[in-house]
Amino acid sequence: MPCPSHRSGAGAALFAPPPRAAGVSDEAADGVLFDLDGTIYVGDALVPGAAAAVDGLRAAGVGVGFLSNKAIERRDAFVSKLDGLGVPADESAILNAASIAASYLARAHPGESVFVVGEPPLFEELAAHGVATTTDPGRADVLLVSMDHDFDYDTLTDAFNAVDEGTPFLATNPDRTCPVAGGEVPDCASMVGAIEGATGRSLDRVLGKPSPVAVEAATDLLGVPLARCVMVGDRIETDIEMGNRAGMTTVLVLSGVTDDAALAASDVEPDHVIDSVSDLDTVLPALP
Repeated sequence: MPCPSHRSGAGAALFAPPPRAAGVSDEAADGVLFDLDGTIYVGDALVPGAAAAVDGLRAAGVGVGFLSNKAIERRDAFVSKLDGLGVPADESAILNAASIAASYLARAHPGESVFVVGEPPLFEELAAHGVATTTDPGRADVLLVSMDHDFDYDTLTDAFNAVDEGTPFLATNPDRTCPVAGGEVPDCASMVGAIEGATGRSLDRVLGKPSPVAVEAATDLLGVPLARCVMVGDRIETDIEMGNRAGMTTVLVLSGVTDDAALAASDVEPDHVIDSVSDLDTVLPALP
């Protein structure tokens, strides 16, 4: 069972160091994995205090990584955005659903042709990993579905024709929506749902958070046991669910898509709940 949630941050009473998930001591975590949109930034705006929180962790010798389910950008775009917001990061410290999917396909389906529903950065990431793609549904060995702003009836028809009973049907991420300035827009799950409805097939595997594939990628990224690490994110069903599955200490921030009502309605329990990453020191009290 996850530990009971502990709310802290602006407007909350300060308390003694809270209970930890097994494996994380009050001295410090070995690594912290941050979601990006809704956690470090919202749209093009840095979450207040995010840069200081990341700097504090690094100064304390804690490994910092970033993991996004966004597959419509490549990792170098995240590097540029973070640098511009005052949170410098190397590409080697960043994972996203596109890079995880590309690595998985190169490993699990070598030499096979992948029909992709997605945007150019995903195709570029696949090519960089040596994954062959096809635009001919009849030649598809695998169907990979991701967010696609140009998804239409023709795309749906092609995906329908790319899938038979034995074709692996994969998705980069399970997110229903993607946060944007002023609200949210449909994300990958919307495209998956349309294809499931047309084909009568259920999705075989999600590759991004909260999947075991993403857990394995996060372990490789941080280079330390995840039981000694913290997952910080704004989405219960991906960030917190993945962290809980991996045995990480989980911290939900309310700066993104999840509010108090959504938290109360969820069966997934974070170890801690804070208003934003600026309050991270209240649940990792040993850090500066």
